[in-house]
Amino acid sequence: MRILFLHPNFPAQFRHLAAKLGQDPKNTVVFGTNRKEGQITGVTKVLYEKSRTARAETHHYVRPLENAVLEGQAVYRLAQQLKDKNFAPDVVYGHSGWGPTLFAKDIFPRAKLLCYFEWFYNAHGSDADFDPNDPINADDEARIRIKNAPILIDLYSCDRGLSPTNWQRQQFPPEFHSKIKVHHDGVDTEYFKPEPGAKLVLPRINLDLSEVSEIVTYVARGMEPYRGFPQLIKTIAIMQKKRPECHFVIVGKNRVAYGKNLPDGKNYKDVMLEKFPLDLNRVHFTDLLPYDEYLQVLKASSVHLYLTRPFVLSWSMLEALSTGCLVVGSSTPPVKEVIEDGVNGLLVDFFTPKKIASKIIEALNNPDKMTKIRTRARETILEKYDLAKLLPEHLEWIKQ
Repeated sequence: MRILFLHPNFPAQFRHLAAKLGQDPKNTVVFGTNRKEGQITGVTKVLYEKSRTARAETHHYVRPLENAVLEGQAVYRLAQQLKDKNFAPDVVYGHSGWGPTLFAKDIFPRAKLLCYFEWFYNAHGSDADFDPNDPINADDEARIRIKNAPILIDLYSCDRGLSPTNWQRQQFPPEFHSKIKVHHDGVDTEYFKPEPGAKLVLPRINLDLSEVSEIVTYVARGMEPYRGFPQLIKTIAIMQKKRPECHFVIVGKNRVAYGKNLPDGKNYKDVMLEKFPLDLNRVHFTDLLPYDEYLQVLKASSVHLYLTRPFVLSWSMLEALSTGCLVVGSSTPPVKEVIEDGVNGLLVDFFTPKKIASKIIEALNNPDKMTKIRTRARETILEKYDLAKLLPEHLEWIKQ
């Protein structure tokens, strides 16, 4: 099979698929991307670059569409180069939304187009209007509607689509559900597995918590309201008064990955720490970590906190469950699809730091009781999200 993967990042959701397909010499695997870093054995990575970004004078509703078109144009030029080298894919598989798949059917009309549909934007009923302190207005409603334009083109153009969770598929218009299969990327449960008694020592960043008995962990791409960062800092402020021996490890970059940036170049980390001065000797900001160090954080975790708006479910929550973490998660739809309160994790209200702190303290006070929940957490991933089971099914879906 000849397959062309398309994603601005590399390898993103296609990491395991591309690697597995690349192992078979009968396959020709090409990956079109913006990202220069990284390689996969058996996969030919080819780079494309937009000629420009959306112009400032473009109406702000339309800028995401203009950027998507420019992305699609760049892929179109790349595809023409591949055709000139006699590469014509049987399958094009790309991530919908940013635009790389927009013109795939035009330049490769005989190829089957598969799209990874991660999210469809709705003004009401999910992430946008979730926070009552951050209401949306008519301008937001219009902007959100137009933001779906490139995704709707992909929904029309694709032969089949895939969405990783039921919750995420539910965001798409019902008339397109017949095109979208629910199938998660899968968690490498052989990599993300428990190690009882693991200690957290990361020499690269001079972090040694080997003598610490209580470690609360938090992982996110950014430090932002979408993943409950303000609630995290408020929770830590409460807990530091009640648990003098407890340490907090925060993995993530000081940026906004989803949602709105603060005005005047401010960031949520500095703003929250100004409002809630913490004992930073017991709060450790690690930035983003390589996979091996990130795994050590999960293995040593006493309690892992995962907060999210009703939005895309993070891989990190599933990886934490697979590692046998005691996950305290927000009682929001994407989390509740996986975690049943008191069975394989604990659920808590997203907006109430006092309740979050109480739930974490409950878990810390009852380690024996939590052992069964930790075991069931890993069993959930083995039963429903194990890469060893899901990857062959994913490959078969492509081959069909």
